[in-house]
Amino acid sequence: MVVNAFVSGLIAILTGYFLGSFPSAYLFTRWITGKDIRKLGGGNIGGLNTFKEAGILPAIAVAVFDVGKGALAVAITHYTMHLDKPYVLMSALGAVMGHNWMPWLKFSGGKGMGATVGTLVLILPVYGYTKELAIFAAFIAMPLLITRNIALSNGIGLLALPFIAWLSMHSGTMVVWSIALGLIIAVKFTPTALAALQKNPNIKDYIKGS
Repeated sequence: MVVNAFVSGLIAILTGYFLGSFPSAYLFTRWITGKDIRKLGGGNIGGLNTFKEAGILPAIAVAVFDVGKGALAVAITHYTMHLDKPYVLMSALGAVMGHNWMPWLKFSGGKGMGATVGTLVLILPVYGYTKELAIFAAFIAMPLLITRNIALSNGIGLLALPFIAWLSMHSGTMVVWSIALGLIIAVKFTPTALAALQKNPNIKDYIKGS
């Protein structure tokens, strides 16, 4: 039983990780501009940096792929492998980690929000949390409309997710998973936030920035 659980968990994580590690931003930016996105803008391998450096169409393609690979990790482990919920959640974490630390690009990567959204879009409805998905989306959309700051809005959504899991889903498993997801994202966001604050110590200006 223990061996089966370990093998199932390993398969779930690795499935998510390798799907999440597909370097869409790198490939589309290289295709459109001939340049390495790691050397452009902030060096982030994600949709926002692609938008700034390669244009809106490549950025849309990157967003679709990044969301899609997170959703695909969940779909494969749930619908194809028929793994239990804890393993599906592990595959989702694996997809975000794969996006953030891509082995093909010397373990550089994005911030993980595209893959995160993809996992949530599928996981929450699959387990009966459609209402909670709408609440999570609102926690991102409302501050985004006010501040126009995508990073800040995503952060607020991720901070709210464990509380949504506890107060609305009533699921300890989802609370733990939400916290783990937030920590994975925070590892990649924190250096960027600290660098921005060093350049501009006025927190109000940072919050208002893009």
